[in-house]
Amino acid sequence: MSDPDEYIALVSSLPSSERLFVAKQPPLSRLRLDRRLAALSAEHSLMLAQIEALLSWSAYDMQADEAVAIRRAKAALRDIAQPTLRAIVQDRMELRTAVAALRLRARGDGPPPGAWGLGRWTRHIAANWSEPTFRLDRSMPWLREAARMIEHRDPLELQRHLLDVSFRRLQRHAARHQFDFEAVVIYVLKWNIFDRWAQANAEAAARRFSELSLEALRDFPDLMLEGQAP
Repeated sequence: MSDPDEYIALVSSLPSSERLFVAKQPPLSRLRLDRRLAALSAEHSLMLAQIEALLSWSAYDMQADEAVAIRRAKAALRDIAQPTLRAIVQDRMELRTAVAALRLRARGDGPPPGAWGLGRWTRHIAANWSEPTFRLDRSMPWLREAARMIEHRDPLELQRHLLDVSFRRLQRHAARHQFDFEAVVIYVLKWNIFDRWAQANAEAAARRFSELSLEALRDFPDLMLEGQAP
């Protein structure tokens, strides 16, 4: 996809993605999004898939293999030519590194030995492990709130906080790109934030419904489910 007019047509076909945490669902389905993305060149499609896989929010699971993620990030940074996309990957991996450090410390662990994490702050974090925000208040002002949420074991609000931080950073990059490949990647990453928050809300609602249902049944111990033998 090298014709600038094609980029303009693609980006113009994408509905707004500005109302994060307001809309209950992404502004269009993944199926419809993928149909629009079919206009990308094979090279750009592969690069977009690589970036999406690397920055997947499922990678923030505590069981995620950090070493694998770091290797993949370093490989991606070597492959990505666009400075903005490199900055987005670097920025997200630094966020992930800081969050991983907060979780390790909350668990009672010390700083990881040897090479760990990715980005500018790994040595700085290790050297300031006992400081509440690793002395990164100016560079990562969101860390203090994230640390509080981890301490209070509030995963849903932590996820919302991190999604909001990531969305705002994408917004800053988007201001410099309108009708190019970078604009498409930024849109897709913002779409993923919408989708992740919609899924988290649905899962939380389902858990809450189950809890309320169990509480109601406890109030009526003799209540039998339809079809259950007496």
